Amino acid sequence: MKRSGTADLALHGGHVPQWLAARMTALGAAIVEQIVISYGPSEFLTRLSDPFWFQALGCVMGMDWHSSGITTSVMGALKRGLNPRFAELGFAVCGGRGRHSIRTPDELREFSMKTGLNGDELARTSRLTARVDNNAIADGFQLYQHSFVIHRSGEWAVVQQGMRPASMLARRYHWHSTTVRDFVSDPHTAILGRPQGTILNLVDARAGDAQQAMLTITGEPLEASLDEARRLVMPSHHEVRPADVDLKRLGAVLAVAHEKELRDFASLLLVEGLGPRTLQSLALIAEVVHGAPCRFSDPARFSFVHGGKDGHPFPVPLKTYDESLDVLRRSLDAARLGQMEKVEGFRRLDRLTRAVEQRREPLADFSAAIAHEQSISASLDGRTVCDDARAAKRKAESAQLSLFSE
Repeated sequence: MKRSGTADLALHGGHVPQWLAARMTALGAAIVEQIVISYGPSEFLTRLSDPFWFQALGCVMGMDWHSSGITTSVMGALKRGLNPRFAELGFAVCGGRGRHSIRTPDELREFSMKTGLNGDELARTSRLTARVDNNAIADGFQLYQHSFVIHRSGEWAVVQQGMRPASMLARRYHWHSTTVRDFVSDPHTAILGRPQGTILNLVDARAGDAQQAMLTITGEPLEASLDEARRLVMPSHHEVRPADVDLKRLGAVLAVAHEKELRDFASLLLVEGLGPRTLQSLALIAEVVHGAPCRFSDPARFSFVHGGKDGHPFPVPLKTYDESLDVLRRSLDAARLGQMEKVEGFRRLDRLTRAVEQRREPLADFSAAIAHEQSISASLDGRTVCDDARAAKRKAESAQLSLFSE
């Protein structure tokens, strides 16, 4: 087996408020369905195992663009959105964070009862991927989240994350069953994280002598470890900076969304008369559905879809979020009736944006783009977790004052 990728992220606490969690669940399921309709279920698992695409997906959903919270929040949203639709889409998301990860083997056995797959073998595979990343890769990160995503065909992907509290870093590990040939020789497709000096990787293909020595000492098989393939390292700063974004790619999206001639043509591909802000979001969502792997080298760019719950690069525009979801749902409803025009519209929108990028030099004015988003935030019901905290504080203060006045 070969791990598909890794990512290093800033270790953050916090929570996902219900107003965002519900939208993440709906958007995640809609994006997965778009991918399955266009490319089949295997393509979704392939993308899920790419750390760069996964990070872009989290940004599209409105999560903090660079932090560890993307992993648990995205996987939680996918579990809530996909598991109830197993009959339609064929996916089950097993495990999760903390105590939920312990239930992974039982959930996989339950899944096998529906599909006829070997539940014990799936449970063993789940344990092996965890043991490789937690034990055979001596990089100092201890796993606290393990999600096993499987299709009824038997193809699977694993997304799991470990933390190193002393350095305030998290590391996410990605696996894909189609790339795994041998659990003890280069099983990973990628590992994401900052260099931490020399580490011990007992599943590196070059570690055969060390493996054999350990087998001699312990008399037990060494079950795990991975080589780095796709590797993502996210910065620690909270704000999105120009250096974090491919300004030419972002410029093409802004041109398609905000230049009248391009906007009028682009909106016809989906819903006539779409506003520029919703079209901006849909153009980037279309790229998440249809973009090639090389398109996700700057996942921070996708935070320009729905901002971030911490306010970076701007508050989550709830009106835009809901309008984007409405367009996605309508296209999927039509596709279920055999009307593929709107689903194909997303593919054409992605092609249009790339054509603009290739033929012109629409570099984004980064500061102007952020300033514009901030200026229209209130009109789009922009919201952050900080707003929730301030509202709770005002409510508590008001209650306290009413007690004194009685």
